[in-house]
Amino acid sequence: MGFAEGRSAATWVDFDFYGHQFVIHLQAGMDGGYRHQARNSVDGREVPLPHFGVVLDWHDWEALAANLTRQDLEFIIEPHIRFQGMVGEQATMFFLDPAGNALEFKAFKDLGQLFAKQARA
Repeated sequence: MGFAEGRSAATWVDFDFYGHQFVIHLQAGMDGGYRHQARNSVDGREVPLPHFGVVLDWHDWEALAANLTRQDLEFIIEPHIRFQGMVGEQATMFFLDPAGNALEFKAFKDLGQLFAKQARA
């Protein structure tokens, strides 16, 4: 993902995750084949459950999406705009970390809509 590596040992690594520690651990017996089974439909896409999400500024999101796309990363949900033209419009993408955890990276052009609710029908 291009994050600077911090402290590490044979079974774990700290990464500089936008100024926060993102720590991954190697678990004995993990073969890299882990996949999330539970999904929830959001704006027509099947979102993996559970997942960890981080909100980036728009420019950082675009740069990360372009970098990961160039690397041919396997996305669960490819970079796209969700809820286009609606309350909560956002750029989002989902993929797995090396341990199989689902990660979501998103950005809002209007950060004030981060927790805005859509009207229910």
